[in-house]
Amino acid sequence: MLAPIAQNLAFGILVGGLYGIAAVGLSLVFGVTRFLNVSHGELLMLGGYAGFWLYTLYHVDPFVGLPIVVLLMVVLGVILYKLLFAGMVKYPEETKVKNTLLVGFGLGLVLQNVALRLWTADDRGITTTYSSQVISLVGVRFPLVRVASFVIALVVLFALHQFLQRTYTGKAIRATVQDWEAATLMAIDVQKVYLLAFVLGTALAGMAGALVSVGYSIQPNMGLEWTLITLIVMVLGGLGSIMGTFVAGIILGVAQSLTSFWLGGAYRDIVALVLFLLVLILRPQGLFGAKEG
Repeated sequence: MLAPIAQNLAFGILVGGLYGIAAVGLSLVFGVTRFLNVSHGELLMLGGYAGFWLYTLYHVDPFVGLPIVVLLMVVLGVILYKLLFAGMVKYPEETKVKNTLLVGFGLGLVLQNVALRLWTADDRGITTTYSSQVISLVGVRFPLVRVASFVIALVVLFALHQFLQRTYTGKAIRATVQDWEAATLMAIDVQKVYLLAFVLGTALAGMAGALVSVGYSIQPNMGLEWTLITLIVMVLGGLGSIMGTFVAGIILGVAQSLTSFWLGGAYRDIVALVLFLLVLILRPQGLFGAKEG
């Protein structure tokens, strides 16, 4: 009995790492800009297709091709910000949330339909020569590609944390989160900070999508599911907590995996909604977020 539980626990941790790194991008954007970009899942989907086509057409290993995917998503992030979001920087917070929610919803529909026309609705995924390889440890099997994805997610998370804590730009981002008007008085270019946060969030979404394309299937309509997952993880972790958001992703992954094992796959998504509601009721600031006041 213990062996299946340990196997599902390991699987949940590895899946949760993908949840976490995807949600960190959304949390960073919302925490800095108060832009609620509900097309985050569609950006993740595009990153998945970018990794898939790089491998299929040019035989670029999915992990080697990650920097290319990130670069493409950075360019896309700049374009989307300039065209759709830049004009909302100085709106009141409630107006920002409402307007960006509507813009993000429309953008998500556009990206989904463009992907559907370009690549059809077929499920696609990357199968490499090492996709079936596993690492066995005390009787628990760890798929190699999922372990590699988890390690990459940890490295990126650590690099992002160090960037936010130790660099001048990172401190400017944190100052803007606390009070953008005061940051402006201190000669911080809020427009550039917002652009950087949005681009980082887009790049993280694309990177997560590329990692998803290795171990799982991708399709044009996957965006809504991943947007909901990242929103739930963001609320669980708490706004402003990058590390907390990643840990919350692991918690959700483990909860879903163990629920599928004990109760069946039909209850897998229900546990996410239950956790979401419990946190909203019992700890609105999230498991790792700071309480206001």
